[in-house]
Amino acid sequence: MKKIFVSFILLIVSTLAQAAIGDWKIYMSYNEPQQIEATGNCLFVRASNSIYLYNKNDQSIQTFDKTTGMSDVVVTHIAWNQQAKRLVVVYDNSNIDLIDLQGNIVNMADLYNKSMTADKTVNSIYNTGEYAYLATNFGGVKLNVAKVEIAESYMLDFGARAIREGSTDLYLYSTNGNVYKCAKTSNPLDKSNWQLTTSWPGISFSEDLTAWNENIELVKTLKPGGPENNNLKNTLWHNGKLYITSGYLSKETTPTICVFDNDEWKSFETETIAEKTGHKFVNAMCLDIDPRDENHVFVGCQTGLYEYRDFAFVKEYNRHNSILQTAQPIEDKAGNSEELKKDYTEVTSLTYDNSGTLWIANSYGKQPTICYMPAGGDIKAFTHQNLMTKGHPFSMALMNGMMIDSRGLLWFTNNNWTMPALVKYDIGNNMTKVYTTLVNQDNTVYEYYNMPAIAEDKEGNIWVGTDVGLFCVTAASVNDNTDNITFTQIKVPRNDGTNFADYLLGGLSIGCIAIDSANRKWIGTSGNGVYLISSDNMEEIHHFTADNSMLISDNVVSISIDEETGNVFFGTDKGLCSYHSDSSKAFDEMTKDNVYAYPNPVEPHYTGLITIVGLSMNSHIHISTASGQLVNTGISNGGTYTWDGRDQKGNRVASGVYNVITATADGKKGTVCKIVIIN
Repeated sequence: MKKIFVSFILLIVSTLAQAAIGDWKIYMSYNEPQQIEATGNCLFVRASNSIYLYNKNDQSIQTFDKTTGMSDVVVTHIAWNQQAKRLVVVYDNSNIDLIDLQGNIVNMADLYNKSMTADKTVNSIYNTGEYAYLATNFGGVKLNVAKVEIAESYMLDFGARAIREGSTDLYLYSTNGNVYKCAKTSNPLDKSNWQLTTSWPGISFSEDLTAWNENIELVKTLKPGGPENNNLKNTLWHNGKLYITSGYLSKETTPTICVFDNDEWKSFETETIAEKTGHKFVNAMCLDIDPRDENHVFVGCQTGLYEYRDFAFVKEYNRHNSILQTAQPIEDKAGNSEELKKDYTEVTSLTYDNSGTLWIANSYGKQPTICYMPAGGDIKAFTHQNLMTKGHPFSMALMNGMMIDSRGLLWFTNNNWTMPALVKYDIGNNMTKVYTTLVNQDNTVYEYYNMPAIAEDKEGNIWVGTDVGLFCVTAASVNDNTDNITFTQIKVPRNDGTNFADYLLGGLSIGCIAIDSANRKWIGTSGNGVYLISSDNMEEIHHFTADNSMLISDNVVSISIDEETGNVFFGTDKGLCSYHSDSSKAFDEMTKDNVYAYPNPVEPHYTGLITIVGLSMNSHIHISTASGQLVNTGISNGGTYTWDGRDQKGNRVASGVYNVITATADGKKGTVCKIVIIN
C-alpha cells in the first residue's frame, strides 16, 4: 500500500518547507557582548541580554530563547559551574535557568515564584564546587546547581553586590559598600552571625575577566544574527521585508534602522550621521518607503527627517534647511516647564500616498501645520489652527500613526496627555477635523490620556486604541463632518442567560492595532499581551501573553503582518518575535498553480494542522475521501484554511488520498488539490 502512496507523492506539486501554523520565532539581538564564560572549547556569551553558545572546534553557533526552552527573555547574569557542568542563567525578574553543553535547559523558578516584599534583584553570581551564590538586594541565595535546588537563603538587613567563600569564612560585599563575614561553622541564615569586617585576606570581589580578556576579540567577529538591538519603536512590513526603527522619547539613543530580508538582517547607515551633519541624530520614531522605489526610504527622528537610498544616508531635513519646526518648550503634568533638548525637530510619523507624496508629522511645532513633500519636491505645509494644543504654546505634541485610508483621507492621532485626539484630514479639500472628546454610542464620555493606535479594517472602519480601551469609527460615520463623532465600542454578549454584554477589550491600554487578510484584528496592549479578535468582532480567538505563549513581553508596541505567509510580527519592549497565523492573503482566482496543501504528504508522526493556501476570500472548503465521503468542511481565513486531519466525528482519518474541493464565497467552482495521509 505504501508503494501506491509514493506514486501519489510524485504527482504532488513540490513546495518549499514552511513553518507550521502556530509556530513562533524570536529575533533577539546579539550585537553587544556583555559576558563570556569559557568551558573547554566552548564559549557561552551573554550579548544584548541574550545568550548563545560558540563551539571553537566546528565554529558553530547555537542561540537560546523561549522557543528553545529558556524560561524568560532578559538575561542579566551568567556563570559556568564547572563541577555541575551547567551554566547558571539569571534573568531581570530573578528567574533562573541552568543550561548544559548539550543545550538542555532546567528551570529553577523558586526565587521568581517566592512572594516577598524585599527586592529580589540578583547582582552577581559566584560558583564554588557544585554551589552557586547569588548576591541579591535582600542578601543572598545559595544554589545547589547539581541537584537543582536552593540550599540556603539569606534574608539580611542589607543587600549584597557580591558573595565569596574563603577558607574559614563566607564574605559578603554589601550594596552600601561594607564587607561582612560569617564563619562557616556558624549559621548564615541567622543575620546576627554576619559581622562587619575590614579584613578579607585573599578574597577579590571583582569579576573574573580571564575568559573575557582571552576571547573578546574572537567574540567580536561572531555573527549569531538578529537586529542591532532590542529597543524597538516601530515595525513596518513592506514587499516581503520587515523594517524596524528604535528610539524612545524618554532618553537619547543613537537610532537603529534595520531591515529583515530573506532571513538576513541589514542595517542602514546611522553611526556616521551626526558627524556628517554636525547635528545630533537620536531616536528613530518612524519610517516609510517610497512606493516608486523601495530603495528610497525616509526616517523620522527626534532630530529631523532623514533620507536614505540603498541603506546610505542622503540628506537631513530640519529647521535649518526646510520649513520643519523646532520643538517648543513643554510642561510636565505638574505644570513645570522644561525645554526640549538640543534643538530637536520632532518628526514622529510618516506615510506616503499613492501619488508619491510623503506626509510628515512635525510635532511640538510653534505653528500648527500638516507637512508634506511632493515627489521630487521640497517640504511644504498647510496651517490648521485646530491642531494647536489647547492651553499650550505648541502644536500637537505627539502626532502618531499617520495613514491614508481607502477613501484617500489622512488620519493620525495625537498620542499625548496634553490633548489626546483623533485627526481626520481631507487632502482634496484641505480640511481637518480634530476629535478630542471620547464619547461612545451609549453617551459615555471617557477621560483618557493616550491614543497610540489607529488602523483601517477591510470594511472601511477606523479602529483606535486608547489607554481606556478599543474604539471604532464606523465606515458609515467616517464622512460625518460635524465637530463631534461617536466612538463605537463593540458589545460582546456574555451568553450566560442574561441580556448583559461587555465592551470589547474595555478598560485595557491598547498600544497597537493591525488587520490581517481575513479582516481579523490583532490588538497589542500595554501589560496584557496580544489579542486576536474575529472578523465579526464577537470572538476572542487568541489571547497570547508572556506566560501562556512564546510572546516575549506583555508590552507590545508594534504589530506588522506578512499577508503572503500569515506571519505576524510583534515588536515589544524586550525585542521582536513572530507567530505563524492561520490567515494569509486571499487570491482573486483559485487555480492549481496557487492552491496547495502542506505538509504533504502527512507522515505518521505529524499531529499538527494541515494548511491549505492560495484560496480566495471566504472560500468554501470540502475535504473528502477518494470515494467522495465528506470528512471536513469550512470557510477560509483570507487565503488560508486549516484542517486537523480528523473527520467530522473527531477521529484521525485513515491513510489515503483526500480531495480538497474549493468554491468561491458566491458558490462558483474553484479548484481541487490532493492531500496524502500516511498513518
